Amino acid sequence: MADGTSTPVLGIIGGSGVYDIDGLTNKEWRTVESPFGAPSDQLLFGDLDGQKLVFLPRHGRGHRIPPSELNFRANIDAMKRAGVTEILSVSAVGSLKEDLPPGTFVIVDQFIDRTFARNKSFFGTGLVAHVSMAHPTCERLSDLVEQAAAEAGIVAVRGGTYLVMEGPQFSTKAESELYRQWGCDVIGMTNMPEAKLAREAEICYASVAMVTDYDCWHPDHDAVTVDAIVKVLLENADRARLLVKTVAPKVTGRSVPCAKGCHTALDNAIITHGEGRDASLVACLDAVAGRVL
Repeated sequence: MADGTSTPVLGIIGGSGVYDIDGLTNKEWRTVESPFGAPSDQLLFGDLDGQKLVFLPRHGRGHRIPPSELNFRANIDAMKRAGVTEILSVSAVGSLKEDLPPGTFVIVDQFIDRTFARNKSFFGTGLVAHVSMAHPTCERLSDLVEQAAAEAGIVAVRGGTYLVMEGPQFSTKAESELYRQWGCDVIGMTNMPEAKLAREAEICYASVAMVTDYDCWHPDHDAVTVDAIVKVLLENADRARLLVKTVAPKVTGRSVPCAKGCHTALDNAIITHGEGRDASLVACLDAVAGRVL
């Protein structure tokens, strides 16, 4: 387990194609147990140019788990137990804007959470906490991602709102048009409650949304073929690997806790007094909130 004073460990949550990175050494798949249940898969530990990396296949290897059945709490808890201090999330999304065509990467800075069937907090009855989600991604880590994308020649747009839908079905056209009216930029199914839980676990979180196609609002949507989407997915995976390889050494340079407060998010969040705390829940939170408990 780690906190903001520890040597940085970069966690990557995304598809299995992201993990085949040239130069990744000391690779080892390990089982990390969590009191919140089983994570999506084992975690892949490795080193890249001196930076420790931990990879988690969000849907499990072979894409076995649908979005609504992901154990987000176990995934984030396992990353915390693995020593992860910063998380880079990479995920496939649909575009809600004409100027965000397939192949574009969006460094997300806001979310609208429309999910409804997921456990969204590590805390609960017997131990209540409220963390701020005004700025749901880490600006410092996002800065590093933006710099890495520019150096790698990857088209990446800084800033955007990600509408997180429950799924697994895609939107109706009416829903897609509504989200466009709300000013959303991309739509997907996976970054919530992932970002909320990362904040509760005091882990920096940055999100790269990789556009695969236009959502169904677009007049040309029905003409998109499976082959075309697969081609974009593969190209996006290539760019995602390059992005991870470029951003990893930038993370190495952090020597103090995140100045944006990610590593101290729980300082004033827990409001249940000591005598009213549920001992079993406190025990489950030894990794997530051990620093303050």
